[in-house]
Amino acid sequence: MRVGLVSDSHGLFDPKLEILFAGCDLILHAGDVTRPAVLESLRRIAPVRAVRGNNDLGPLAELPETLRVSLGDLQALLLHELGRPASPSRAARRALARAPCHLVVYGHSHQAAVERLDGVLYVNPGSAGPRRFRLPRTAGVLAVSGRRASVSLFDLAAQPPTPFGEPVETLF
Repeated sequence: MRVGLVSDSHGLFDPKLEILFAGCDLILHAGDVTRPAVLESLRRIAPVRAVRGNNDLGPLAELPETLRVSLGDLQALLLHELGRPASPSRAARRALARAPCHLVVYGHSHQAAVERLDGVLYVNPGSAGPRRFRLPRTAGVLAVSGRRASVSLFDLAAQPPTPFGEPVETLF
């Protein structure tokens, strides 16, 4: 299974996501969509599951705060604000306590990161929206095969998008 990972679009649908997410079975958006048209554009590529970010108002306010997603043999938690993997926010701790998961996909900070901690893989695909805070614009791709997962992050400034850091592979 191939899964596109995106967050913090802030109203921008980057056409490079069409290239990056081509062949994906699913796209996970970790909030701050801000315009329904972004989700509509992503849905033309693959089915989309999304959560509400702190900037999602109007019709997007109806998105759930957290979402559990089955990715074959793996379970994922999708949310916008995690805090840090080593020190999650109170709301994130509650969501994690409700049901164990293998993978947490989150956003909010605009900083792309992949970290494994206590048997859980935490992935922030960064921000695919307008560049802010001098951070690169990024998105990710998750490949799941059985209990094996591989995450690659990509720099959206390049044409076509190029790897941002090394892929992270793990077996659960």
